Amino acid sequence: MPLHPREKHDHATLKFPDGFLWGTATSAHQVEGGNIHSDWWEWEQTKPPSLRSGKACDQYHLYEEDFDLAKSLNQNAHRLSIEWSRIEPVMGEYDYHAIEHYKGVLKALKDRHFQVMLTLWHFTLPKWVADLGGWENSKTVEYFLRFVKKIVPQIGEYVDFWITLNEPSVYVYQSYTVGEWPPQKKSKWASIKVTWNLAQAHKKAYRLLHQLTRGKPVGFSQNIQSFETPHKHSFLEQFSVIISDILENHSFYFLTKKSNDFLGINYYFHHRFNHLTLEDISEVTKLSVDTTHDVSDLGWEIYPEGMFDVLTDFADGLPTYITECGIASTNDDRRVRFLVHYLQEVYRAIKTGADVKGFFYWSLIDNFEWHHGFEPRFGLVEVDYQTQKRIIRPSAKVYAEIIEHNGIPHKLMKFIGHRVSAEEVLEQK
Repeated sequence: MPLHPREKHDHATLKFPDGFLWGTATSAHQVEGGNIHSDWWEWEQTKPPSLRSGKACDQYHLYEEDFDLAKSLNQNAHRLSIEWSRIEPVMGEYDYHAIEHYKGVLKALKDRHFQVMLTLWHFTLPKWVADLGGWENSKTVEYFLRFVKKIVPQIGEYVDFWITLNEPSVYVYQSYTVGEWPPQKKSKWASIKVTWNLAQAHKKAYRLLHQLTRGKPVGFSQNIQSFETPHKHSFLEQFSVIISDILENHSFYFLTKKSNDFLGINYYFHHRFNHLTLEDISEVTKLSVDTTHDVSDLGWEIYPEGMFDVLTDFADGLPTYITECGIASTNDDRRVRFLVHYLQEVYRAIKTGADVKGFFYWSLIDNFEWHHGFEPRFGLVEVDYQTQKRIIRPSAKVYAEIIEHNGIPHKLMKFIGHRVSAEEVLEQK
């Protein structure tokens, strides 16, 4: 008898832990429409009409329809955000109609028995905050805490998990390093100040939320990237991978140590460092594009193995939730392959000890994708922006089947490496 008998191949479902959260994610500015008191709205008015959020998906009015869709697709959790600029459109003046609206939104989720993960800040600021310097101004930390103290007692009973900030490193990079997002300021010093102030905002909001909500877990969502060198790597490339991982993935966790009850991981990006020179060493984000790999409609590489890498890298004892992961594609069969392959890597990470407790696909519906406008299609549910009609994509039904089984049925594994359609697989019993 062999010392290590081969494990029986039984075609079983890849089962996830009991109580696993299966959901989708959205953000207020990207789906609600009419966010007229924010810095992003003002900035958009300088852009072509195709790059303005306008009515977006009109979820401000259609949220119950969208939540009904999510419920019909077996989802048991939802991540969303509230819009600070609606609640406090003028400094120190609160819109109680907006507060009541968000209470209604969150109550609608709880009435449908969703676990609710709420983001308090998802990139946009009230215009008055931006006019006072935004996150460069240390007083913005106080303004944010005042907002938290005002809104949380109003809505706390409907929230199960708190996200203080969404992707602080992405915000700093886009707004202050490359200067593509408002306030479009390229400054290393401003980047440092904003990072510091965001870290202070999270730590202080963490303490405040625990005072106000008594036991509800608090964290933030961070964009975690996978870095690697080619097989024949140089010292410079190895060094760049280490430095990039520290700066991009770990630095904000270091700044907020002991102020997280869970890890919120958003995973979209994988980078390879090829042929770096001494001149490149100060710019660790200099990357070469590997055209042999599949990419999304936004040019982001599809690399599911990176999901396993980041989850095992961050397996440090804290519960982990994948708070965003998705693909921009008008080819829905690609979205299905993406879902199955990435969730297989989540399963592998869990089996090696990562304490992953939930997955939130980005996004429930197509939405306004910031400076890219409406062209990228991330949604499990298609949106016809002319009529606001919602159309369930086959990928949504595949995700619903995964949720129904609390895992990946063996028949869905056909999507990995094969060009089969969602309809073909869904028809199989």
